[in-house]
Amino acid sequence: MKIVLHLSGIVLVAVCATWAYRVNYETQEAQNRLADLRGEIASEREAVGVLEAEWAYLNRPDRLRALVVAHADVLNLVELQPENFGEAAMVAFPPDPEELVDAAGDVE
Repeated sequence: MKIVLHLSGIVLVAVCATWAYRVNYETQEAQNRLADLRGEIASEREAVGVLEAEWAYLNRPDRLRALVVAHADVLNLVELQPENFGEAAMVAFPPDPEELVDAAGDVE
């Protein structure tokens, strides 16, 4: 009986050791993947920062004004004046759904 108990204990220890070994290496692999992902995120953030800086550089008002002046004959662009803007009252908004329901109810 003692031999069976000792053998089952040894088997249990071997199974637990194998399980702990696998979990250890899976954890290390997950940590390596995490470090790789963090590196990729950092490089993508840096790329986004560079792109935002380039966008800000390209959208400088003085640069855009020079481009408009240089290509004014082709683009037919004019400077915006206050007269170019309308008021909200000038927009034809669709009727409210409640008004449509009331109008449909009167048809009966």
